[in-house]
Amino acid sequence: MKSHAHSPFSRRNFLLLLLVIALIAGGWLYFSRQSPAPGGMAGGMGGGMGGPGMMGGGMATPVQAGVAKQADVPVYLSALGTVVPNASVTVTSRVDGQLMKVYFTEGQQVEAGQLLAQIDPRSYQATLAQYQGALAENQALLKSAQLTLARYKTLYAQDSLSRQDLETQTATVGQYLGTIKADQAQIEAAKLNLEYTRITAPVSGRVGLRLVDPGNMVHSSDTTGIVTLTQTQPIAATFSVPQASLQTVLKPLHRGETLPATAIDQDGSSVLAQGKLSFISNEIDTTTGSIKLKALFDNQDEQLYPNQFVNIRLQTNTLKGAVVIPAQALQLSSDGDFVYLVNKDNTVTRKTVKSGPAFGNTWQAILSGVAAGDRVVTTGIDRLQDGAKVRVVTAQAATTGATPAAGGRPATATDKKALATDGNAAR
Repeated sequence: MKSHAHSPFSRRNFLLLLLVIALIAGGWLYFSRQSPAPGGMAGGMGGGMGGPGMMGGGMATPVQAGVAKQADVPVYLSALGTVVPNASVTVTSRVDGQLMKVYFTEGQQVEAGQLLAQIDPRSYQATLAQYQGALAENQALLKSAQLTLARYKTLYAQDSLSRQDLETQTATVGQYLGTIKADQAQIEAAKLNLEYTRITAPVSGRVGLRLVDPGNMVHSSDTTGIVTLTQTQPIAATFSVPQASLQTVLKPLHRGETLPATAIDQDGSSVLAQGKLSFISNEIDTTTGSIKLKALFDNQDEQLYPNQFVNIRLQTNTLKGAVVIPAQALQLSSDGDFVYLVNKDNTVTRKTVKSGPAFGNTWQAILSGVAAGDRVVTTGIDRLQDGAKVRVVTAQAATTGATPAAGGRPATATDKKALATDGNAAR
């Protein structure tokens, strides 16, 4: 009877025991899935104690690196410039007369000496003919006076003529000689005026709008002119640099060097022309503290046009055999520029450097702190500290997971994620 009395109680205890076991097993299974693997837990603790620069599980930080090399680095001064014609000429008439014909088209490129317009030449031709006639008359008179003088000299030698008559005839010959010289000068002036009726281009360049139409009277005193001619081949660009840069420009000029100049478009994306410095002002502008310079460009393809705004890059020096590194490797901090050098044991050293000018779009000159052949970290810098362990992967491996070139290792999924989330932007 007792066994029957205890049976329901034992069955109930057994069911409760199974329920507790099931709950414990379910909880263990849930938490085991949410918690990291034992190796990960150990790595997490190791990472916490090992300091920054170590990934979870004690793994090295994946980074990309570049190698410092040597190159001849040009040193530039940059400024905003304005393109100006090398010469700008207002073509006017040098004589008075009616404008008969125009031989140019507005906007046309013309050469020096090319006929641009014609003034009515008839009055100047008549004047020339008049002076030529006077010259012929006076030449005949001179000939007659010279013959008479020759006879007077013979008579004077025979004592048949007074000295006064001889001297008078000598003076008459001299008078006609002077008259002939005056006639010749008038003829030259008349020829010059006649030549001026042909208006030619004083320089090669491009003509602007026609300011006077054929049929109008033009005068040598007119200031508006017939057309404006601008020389664009070669063409110039004016720009200013701070007075602090004056000696940088003057020293190579005093050594007789030619300073190359490059004209770049406003966006800084493409080179428009190559030229050289042709002028430096003889005084500093006191209102701006700058000095004005001018560069000259051949402009054969007419990439430069008057009044165009351009960026001027003036080369003042070249650093021979300078050390250059990828630009994104150079970092800035409150205590100066620095890079991370990759050591042979795959640790990094934070190195303070002195930076120089940029070299192209992707390289940076380093004046001190890095030697040619050193490896510098270019990507993954934000997670590094001095002495951190790194794992160098190539850009291709970081993107595709492919086996990298010698010196790097295959990039894992963790490496790719770490590099993709790197907060360091390329400089």
